[in-house]
Amino acid sequence: MVGPVVVAPAPFKGALSAAGAARAVAAGIRLAVPGVETRLVPVADGGEGTLDALVAAAAGRTRGFTVADPLGRPVAAPVGLLPGGTAVVELASASGYERLAPDERDPERTGTRGTGELIRAALDLGARRIVVGVGGSATTDGGLGIAIALGARVTDAAGAPLAGTGGDLARVAAVDLAGLDPRLAATEVVVACDVTSPLCGPEGAARVFGPQKGASPAAVERLDAGLAHLARVITPLRGVDAAALPRAGAAGGAAGGMAAMLGALLVDGAGVVLEAAGLAGRLDGAAWCVTGEGRLDEQTLAGKAPAAVAAACRTAGVPCVGLFGQVAILPGMIRRMGLAAAFPVRREARTLAEDLAACETDLAAMGAAVGGLLAASSTSGRDRTGPPAGDAGPAGA
Repeated sequence: MVGPVVVAPAPFKGALSAAGAARAVAAGIRLAVPGVETRLVPVADGGEGTLDALVAAAAGRTRGFTVADPLGRPVAAPVGLLPGGTAVVELASASGYERLAPDERDPERTGTRGTGELIRAALDLGARRIVVGVGGSATTDGGLGIAIALGARVTDAAGAPLAGTGGDLARVAAVDLAGLDPRLAATEVVVACDVTSPLCGPEGAARVFGPQKGASPAAVERLDAGLAHLARVITPLRGVDAAALPRAGAAGGAAGGMAAMLGALLVDGAGVVLEAAGLAGRLDGAAWCVTGEGRLDEQTLAGKAPAAVAAACRTAGVPCVGLFGQVAILPGMIRRMGLAAAFPVRREARTLAEDLAACETDLAAMGAAVGGLLAASSTSGRDRTGPPAGDAGPAGA
C-alpha cells in the first residue's frame, strides 16, 4: 500500500487556483490508488494565490475593495485579514498582468497605485502587520505608484507631480515622504517576493521580466536606466540602497521601492507561505509529494513555490514529483532542483485557450498516472517470500 501523499501545487495561472489544482491531482491519485491518504497543501510564492493560501492556513477572512488597476481603472480586489492583526495584500489582484488585455500591456504606461490603495485599506482595517505578495505584476514602476497612493509626493525637475508609472522613472527628481500615512510608522510591512532578482542590471527587473510585460527592447533599456536612477534618488531617504538589495527587483522593482521608501522588509515569499501552511509537518510520515505550477523553467529555480516545496521534501527525505503545464528545463536541472521527475500535463496538441480549459482534467489524469507509478514502486519494493518474478524456483518445487 502506498503511504500518505502530500499534494502541494502552486496556482496554474489562468486555469486553476492552487487549491483547485491540489484537488484535481489528489482525485487522480485516489482513482489510481483507492484508499490512499492524500494531504492537500496549496502553496504560493508571493504571487497569485498567496492571499488565498495565507487566509486558508490561518482560518482568516477577506474584505473586498475598489482600487485602481495598472492603468488607473476601477477594479475589485481583496484584503485578507488574519488573526492577530495581520493583513494580506496581493499585488497581482490590483496591479497584475492578468488585469490587462494583451494590447494593453506596456510597463511604461502602468503603475502600482492600486496596490498602495489596498495597503491603505488594510491600515483602515486596523492592521498592525501587512504582508504584501508581489508576484505577477504588470508593472515596472519601482513602487512609485504604491508610495504615491500612501501619501508620498514624487516630482520632476520642475517640481510638477508625477503619476508614478514606469515611464516616469527617469523623470523623478525628488521623493518627499513627509505626507506618508502616519500609521505606517507603527506597522510592519513584509514584502513576500517570488524572485531573487536585483533591481536593475543584466539580471534586473526590466531586463528579465520587462519583455513578458510588453516592453520592447528599447523600452527595456529605458526602464532599466530608470530603475537605476530611481535607486539613486531614494537611497538617501532611509539609507536603504535598493540597487544593492537582494529581491529588490520583484514586481518590477516594487519590492525595492517599498524597502527604500516605506521601510519594508523583503522576504522569501514561498518560505512565508510554506511555513504558514505547515508543509514540514504535513510531510512527516509521507511517502511522496506532488507539486507543480503552470510552467517549469529557470525562473522556477529562483524562488518559485515548486522549488521551495522540492527543497522542503529533500530536507524531510520525501521524494517529490512535479506536474507542470510546460516543462522548459533540462533533466539535469530538474534533478538539481530536487525533483525525482517532472511531467508536462498536456495530453494532446491544443491551443493555449484549450489547454487552460482542460487543465483540471489533465491534472487529474496525470495524478492518476503518478499514483499508478507510486503504487507500482511500492509493490516492487515489498519483501517477497517466494522467488523473484520470472524465476521458476528450484526444480520440482
